[in-house]
Amino acid sequence: MHKRFVFEREDQPGQAWLTRFLAGREESERWYLGGSPSPAPTAADCRAALRRHMPELVPQYERACALLGDDELGHRVISHYRPLPAIGGCTQAVWLGSGGPALIRNYDFPIEVVSDRFEATRWSGRRVIAKAQRPWGGCLDGMNEDGLVASLTAGGGSDRGLGFSVILALRYLLETCCTVREATAALGRIPIAASQNVTLLDRSGAYVTMFLGPGKAPVPSSLRVCANHQEPELQATSPAIGDSLRRQKAVLEALDDPAMTLPDLVSRLLAPPLYARGAASATVYTAVYFPAERRVDYLWPGKTCSQSISDFTPSAYIHDYGELAA
Repeated sequence: MHKRFVFEREDQPGQAWLTRFLAGREESERWYLGGSPSPAPTAADCRAALRRHMPELVPQYERACALLGDDELGHRVISHYRPLPAIGGCTQAVWLGSGGPALIRNYDFPIEVVSDRFEATRWSGRRVIAKAQRPWGGCLDGMNEDGLVASLTAGGGSDRGLGFSVILALRYLLETCCTVREATAALGRIPIAASQNVTLLDRSGAYVTMFLGPGKAPVPSSLRVCANHQEPELQATSPAIGDSLRRQKAVLEALDDPAMTLPDLVSRLLAPPLYARGAASATVYTAVYFPAERRVDYLWPGKTCSQSISDFTPSAYIHDYGELAA
């Protein structure tokens, strides 16, 4: 299987964004609506929730709505308010040794659903590099010019509540926060629609993983490795949680090895059992963020694409994933 990725600079969403949104609208609507029988929020509800919890994003949201025109469903979709939960398998770790601080992550998901886009933006003056996902503003991971890094994994639960997608919350953190302390406080104010984990790292080496979910207060963790479960669920026996625990244990053991280096740790994430080869949830890419250098390396086996806040180079790359397991 082949997939083409692009690295593009787009200071603010405009006509190019609108073209992409319209081309991928069917998938965006499936993600947002999910066939849920429960009452959906109106566009007015979505706008009011955004104004209440992430007001700094409202000017850009209104700009995107104006591009869409009179489109009630479109305005709801791009609000990211109360979408369908997305379950995937990812692994991420904080490295504080030589060459750090760094955040290393594997993003595992159905390859065809993940967007092709890595982007450099400047929505409100602050420069951001992020792996973009879905209709407007969503980030799977990213870093801003202040050296704040944010990255997500699914939390393992299937609950759905009133709140925003975590991918928009990451955008908000990167647009408005400079440090882990500021980002942690912001996450305490934003309702999240589904069970999610967010790891934060800044240029000082401060880090935390926040366990988030609908209708509950965020729970901070000082563990340096995060997969797809949350601490209250460590005794769960489902196959997905079991796999998450095994991946977390593998990386924790690597970090405990006194001979471990950052290149060695990255190599482990690019190999089984951490590098996933199943069609249902393959490792789509690996990212290594260096907040002190404001640099990120996007990795695939045999390929590295380096980008930085000060030198983001538009380009494209096609990766051959080969034959994936059923």
